Amino acid sequence: MSTVFTKIINGELPGRFVYRDDKVVAFLTIEPIAPGHTLVVPIEEVDKWTDASPELWAHLNEVAQKVGQAVVSAFDAPRAGYLIAGFEVPHTHIHIFPAHDMSGYNLQSVDRNPSAESMDEAAAKLRKVLGTDEDGKLVR
Repeated sequence: MSTVFTKIINGELPGRFVYRDDKVVAFLTIEPIAPGHTLVVPIEEVDKWTDASPELWAHLNEVAQKVGQAVVSAFDAPRAGYLIAGFEVPHTHIHIFPAHDMSGYNLQSVDRNPSAESMDEAAAKLRKVLGTDEDGKLVR
């Protein structure tokens, strides 16, 4: 059975993509810690990050670093937060978010009802910095 992330990746459920290549996607989470909170997800369904191949794990982190740099730039954040939890969805994912202090590392304080406008604005800011279109593909 496909995970919710696979359904988003395949277009069966909506997603606000900011990056996509043949192995990895990045899209905004629907419950952000802060505007711009992005999930970096392998297209391949791998439950635990420790089970990802070394090559896939390296690529996930390369993309996470790009997204982290975009988050810092787009949201004028002093740092990009990086968090792996994996209990919510059994599909490896890295949380990247604008970090101004340690509060973002508590996923219990997410916004459970962000406005569509704020989510669209956050996605547009990240796409502009990353140079990607609405499918997350590079346009430069």
